[in-house]
Amino acid sequence: MRTILFVCTGNTCRSPLAEGIARDLVDSGRVEGLESSQVLFASAGISAAEGMPPSAETVDALRERGIEIGSRSIQLTGDMVREADLVLVMTSGHLESIRRHFDLAQDELDKVRLVDPAGDVNDPIGMGSDVYRQTADVLERAIPGRLRELLA
Repeated sequence: MRTILFVCTGNTCRSPLAEGIARDLVDSGRVEGLESSQVLFASAGISAAEGMPPSAETVDALRERGIEIGSRSIQLTGDMVREADLVLVMTSGHLESIRRHFDLAQDELDKVRLVDPAGDVNDPIGMGSDVYRQTADVLERAIPGRLRELLA
């Protein structure tokens, strides 16, 4: 089984969105060649307060897509990065934070990538439901390509 870890700041908005969307993409067969039994999706935050639920806007944006999520926020650790097969971060700042704060070998750092190759996925916190929906749209477009990298 392969593990894909999504990382944002607080683990209540972007990374739970990405985790739910990724799971749904695979479960519904929209990532050809990748089965649900082959992958574990998880999320964490660089500065997460442990045990917080996803934001209401995150839950709503996922429910609008028919996705339920019951995760609670967790703090990112170096071991989580080491054990994951692919770590997808929301911003270049998250990437830099992982490089600075964890003692990782080069091959461990090489598997940490931006979720969207086009650039940062900005934090929607406090921006209203429409921005959360737009963030979910960005993630839904970017994630399949990143998941296919596991198959290459």
